Amino acid sequence: MRMKPCPSRLVIVFYLFLFLVRFEPSAFSQTFFDKIGITLFRETTTNLNGSGIRVAQPEAYDSDTNTWEVNPTNFYIRQPISIFTYYSANGTTNGAFPNSVGLESGHADSVANYFYGVPNLLATNVAHVDSYDANYFVQYGEIDLPTSTNFTATLPPTNIDDAVVNQSFDQPGYPVSLQQASDSTYDNYAAQYATLFVTGVGDGGPVSPPGTCYNGIGVGAIDGGTSIGPTLDNGRCKPDIVAYGGSTSYSSPQISGSAAILIQAALRGDGGSNTNDAADIRTVKAILLNGAVKPSNWTNSTSSPLDARYGAGILNLFNSYQQFIGGEHGYSVSNSVSQGSAHPPTTVTGTVPALTGWNFHSISSSQFVPIFSSAEDGVEHYFFNITNNAGINLTATLVWERQQNQTNINHLALFLYNCANSNLITCCTSAVDNVQHIFVSGLPAGTYDLQVWKAGGSYVSASESYALAWTFSAIPMAVTQSGPNINLSWPAYPAGATLKATTNLDSPIVWTTNNISYPTYTNGMETVSLPANNAARFFELTPP
Repeated sequence: MRMKPCPSRLVIVFYLFLFLVRFEPSAFSQTFFDKIGITLFRETTTNLNGSGIRVAQPEAYDSDTNTWEVNPTNFYIRQPISIFTYYSANGTTNGAFPNSVGLESGHADSVANYFYGVPNLLATNVAHVDSYDANYFVQYGEIDLPTSTNFTATLPPTNIDDAVVNQSFDQPGYPVSLQQASDSTYDNYAAQYATLFVTGVGDGGPVSPPGTCYNGIGVGAIDGGTSIGPTLDNGRCKPDIVAYGGSTSYSSPQISGSAAILIQAALRGDGGSNTNDAADIRTVKAILLNGAVKPSNWTNSTSSPLDARYGAGILNLFNSYQQFIGGEHGYSVSNSVSQGSAHPPTTVTGTVPALTGWNFHSISSSQFVPIFSSAEDGVEHYFFNITNNAGINLTATLVWERQQNQTNINHLALFLYNCANSNLITCCTSAVDNVQHIFVSGLPAGTYDLQVWKAGGSYVSASESYALAWTFSAIPMAVTQSGPNINLSWPAYPAGATLKATTNLDSPIVWTTNNISYPTYTNGMETVSLPANNAARFFELTPP
């Protein structure tokens, strides 16, 4: 869904795509559930369905027909009317449909189906849904596109008290100044009220607001004509993550539903007793990005944390939840170094006990004070001891906020060192992003220093709160024979590994997934069974 600015002074006109898709339950195939980790998630958890979590769904407003509302009784949604409140310029209605403030939107129904539709998808037991006319939800000031800088946008003046807000619309064609104004509106609201905005970045062309805001999650569609980053203002990485659905209208609610589930899990203690840290929107964002599965052509760099097409990768709720229940673990040691100086590993003290987990903490640095002191960078060291010689894959994600009423962000970065020789293995040091992300495969046994670093000198604030998620994982494969078949098995976590085969190891080796069935899950293991006389004789697992 796109939101198209209109040349009139006070009106933003919304328009639908040329077609809307009503998804029947059968349209959600088993493969779809497998691809985003729902199958494994449901097989390994109970009663995680968004229970107790309030959500919001602003939807595009058609001024000619006044259509924007979700119909709770729609066969593909089937939620109680009593949990819905409808808001528009025409008024507010609680627990009533149809009503006088708007009319049903097919697009809104399809988005809701992916978000909280029963029994198909994700957050099927949310506590409440605030259904908004998006033009009313986001109040716009005077606009004269494409050159005007006279733009204001305001969200509701008080806390709407919804943990997750799904926005399956974008504002294409905005000049940089209007994108920045929109970003600031959303970032300020998120920082003040701890609201997680999940928004599509668009379905073609440059990534568009409000999916470009710093503190939300910008979503792309891996199987659609998704917009490609970076942002036009300063080259930030967007989208943050992708999902399936054909367009960002339908990939976004999958991320929203997953976020609602993780917040529910946090509040019931699945991530540990510190539920405030676990439910923080920075933690939720870091966990979702860190659990994503990398497409084969995914790439990033030290200065560009995420892929311009895929962000951190494809949503996998099972992976994210497994990393979340790994628990919160503090850093091993902290120190300060002179601004811009090298910061190799310190003496290894207190290795982190969990190779999969997360932390929410604050890091500090200092400014230059004439005569009294020089500026110093702050470093927090997370030491990990790896004993598995099979080759370890590391994924780590660092998330922090653009603080309320700030134009800039504090500069944080991620570094990975080998403690044995103090060699830098990789880093992610973007000065414009408030997400850093590293992905390394084939780490040998040893002790490693995963560093969170904060720049000293000129900054927004001396201290910055951050969420860090990590997973060190190996994917060993076992081969057993069962009658006429050969069984290939490996751990279900991390999900998303791809089994490939080849008939010989002559150069050039051609690995393929042809004639390999989808694995079955049993007792924490994924298994593929093949006839022993299969032409393929050699197999490999590629990391997620």
